[in-house]
Amino acid sequence: MVTTPDDSARIDDDWREDCAPRRVLDLFSTKWTSMVLHTLWARHAGQARSGALHRSLPGLSRKMLTQTLRELEDIGAVARTVHPTVPPAVDYALTPLGLRLVEPIELVYDWGRRNAHVLDTLPPRPTSRRRPR
Repeated sequence: MVTTPDDSARIDDDWREDCAPRRVLDLFSTKWTSMVLHTLWARHAGQARSGALHRSLPGLSRKMLTQTLRELEDIGAVARTVHPTVPPAVDYALTPLGLRLVEPIELVYDWGRRNAHVLDTLPPRPTSRRRPR
């Protein structure tokens, strides 16, 4: 197959720093981003109070949950609603963008569940909390 200069330019576009695949990977570069989105969708039907969400994510500190939710709110993936109660109650809900972002996360999580035996053969990373089987 012969490539033309136009083909090369399109191929090069796929490797730019701001190309779509890199932006997706950057978005999900922290484990908590995907886990918060997945948990909101899979365990809470797209909406949860902050306390319920925190209880659903063992190992996640309140500080990191707050930071992750703020980042997701900033990009428009979750909507934050404060209820005028004492003490104030806060709900987080997936937005239409958040629902779209859940799609690739669920593909990866499903692959992980179906291939747990493969993952179990990998040595744990030095920072992993995974217990040997």
